[in-house]
Amino acid sequence: MVERRPLFNFCCHLLLILGVISIALPVWLAVVATTHENHDFATSTPLWFGDLGFSIFKDLLSGHTAFSDKSLSINGLLLNSFIMAICITVGKLTISIMSAYAVVFFRFRGRMIAFWLIFFTLMLPVEVRIMPTFEVISNLGMLNSFSGLTIPLIASATATFLFRQFFLTIPNELVEAARIDGAGPIKFFFDILLPLSRTNIAALFVITFIYGWNQYLWPLLITTDTHYFTIVMAIKQMTGVVDGVIEWNKIMATTIIAMLPPVIVVIAMQKAFVKGLVDSEK
Repeated sequence: MVERRPLFNFCCHLLLILGVISIALPVWLAVVATTHENHDFATSTPLWFGDLGFSIFKDLLSGHTAFSDKSLSINGLLLNSFIMAICITVGKLTISIMSAYAVVFFRFRGRMIAFWLIFFTLMLPVEVRIMPTFEVISNLGMLNSFSGLTIPLIASATATFLFRQFFLTIPNELVEAARIDGAGPIKFFFDILLPLSRTNIAALFVITFIYGWNQYLWPLLITTDTHYFTIVMAIKQMTGVVDGVIEWNKIMATTIIAMLPPVIVVIAMQKAFVKGLVDSEK
């Protein structure tokens, strides 16, 4: 019998409500700000909807309005962010799953040394190696390019480690049965291992897509051409007005638009994402 503890339940619900409010309030303020004129922000922050409605979203996405910097296009920024996020995601998953496959199922000299060298890169944050990486990208002539935006961020020790841990749970009997049936390494990988890894791939797809979409420091460092700006870094550029008024309503609308793709990905892949992280067999 479960003991009823009304006070404890009340405190838990109160903490949950406060947590939801603390997370939802900035989003609410951003949504409300898109419905007001710029002069409404001169004295205070509006807490309720204004007279503009949601026309700013339509104008931004249709290209009928522009920021102080005329070269910034919301559709172009979204496309650049999507290209960067999807290339990083596909690259990370491909390299990580192949690396983990080689480490777990092949016997070669120094394989564990190779794995631990990959694992030790987790101790080096991006900020530590960002200047050497920038130097390499600059010498290769990859500044202001999609290859420069994506290739340095593709390698992932975390994804390699997670795939390795899952592959270690594959029973040896399954590997032996595949070998007896004549399945070579490539056939075993594509016909058996990949289908078994669907939930892991889905979970890591969500994580790496959000990681790629939210990149700010690296694109800011290697891009000076507005044609390669991503929507996350462009939000900061929109506030850099020298002579003029900061268009807060458009900036908030752009912020809301930038939030939508990761939210859509999480919602669309929610079941596979949760299963890939909490599956009892992992």
